Amino acid sequence: MITVDQSSHVKHGTILSRIGNTPLLKIERLVPEDISSRVEVFAKAEWHNPGGSVKDRAAFNMVLEGERTGKLTKEKTIIDATSGNTGIAYAMIGVVLGYRVQLAVPANATPERKRILNAYGAEVTYTDPLEGTDGAQLFVRRLVEEHPEKYFYPDQYNNPANWQAHYKTTAPEIFEQTNGRITHFVAGLGTTGTFVGTARRLKELIPAIRCISVQPDSPLHGLEGLKHLDSAIVPGIYDSKLVDNNLEVSTEDAYAMMKRLAREEGLLVGVSSAAAMAATLRVAQTLKEGVLVTIFADDGTKYLSDPIWEN
Repeated sequence: MITVDQSSHVKHGTILSRIGNTPLLKIERLVPEDISSRVEVFAKAEWHNPGGSVKDRAAFNMVLEGERTGKLTKEKTIIDATSGNTGIAYAMIGVVLGYRVQLAVPANATPERKRILNAYGAEVTYTDPLEGTDGAQLFVRRLVEEHPEKYFYPDQYNNPANWQAHYKTTAPEIFEQTNGRITHFVAGLGTTGTFVGTARRLKELIPAIRCISVQPDSPLHGLEGLKHLDSAIVPGIYDSKLVDNNLEVSTEDAYAMMKRLAREEGLLVGVSSAAAMAATLRVAQTLKEGVLVTIFADDGTKYLSDPIWEN
């Protein structure tokens, strides 16, 4: 079993020991019949992490790195900007390890995410929704500059421990689960940590692999958790050299795919996961053969208040 290095106080059997080693699911009904005999499509079901998303991996690794370097002590509060999932991961980890957690979240985060953060007892400031996570980052930076002694600021958009979590865990898991047969890796860009860390390691393991990034097709979009990099603060951990191709997905196509995944595959996933699947199927249709793997960052239970499910 390959896991993020765990500090000595995280004992086997705690909820944090369940981070990683998520299932790889085969997508069958959505793959067109004319290519299904030669192209296989899989998705990493990251909602099986205890905090419900792929962000558990990065949040845990950043907290452990903070402890290792001495930058995080019990006297400090963990603070960061988040669209929701990393904040939920911090809040869960904070409860287990005994840290206070303070977050800045765009006010248009789904009600479900807000309630989960409240359930874990995190202190949350909701920032201007029109500014997205960029506005939340600027808010946190001002607060940390004013009171540096009070906070441990992991800064998930610029912290190498973010992508290193996926280098150490997500990529080796995918390699093992596909018996090294993966030919294409597809993932969305938010903090970019999942794509950067996984792609970097997979390219070392399989030099011929193609790594495709996914982002919204416009600055104003409804793909929560994803960034339109041309119009946003580009994360410091982003490495464009790892990108073999970048695909843009519209909000409408992602939401349509979210419904199709639920009603044709029995997979209720979040909108960023659906966007990744829409892009993955586009890649699949161009191939004569291949094994494609994408990341389903979270499931759809945090999005059930969306009007899409009322019709």
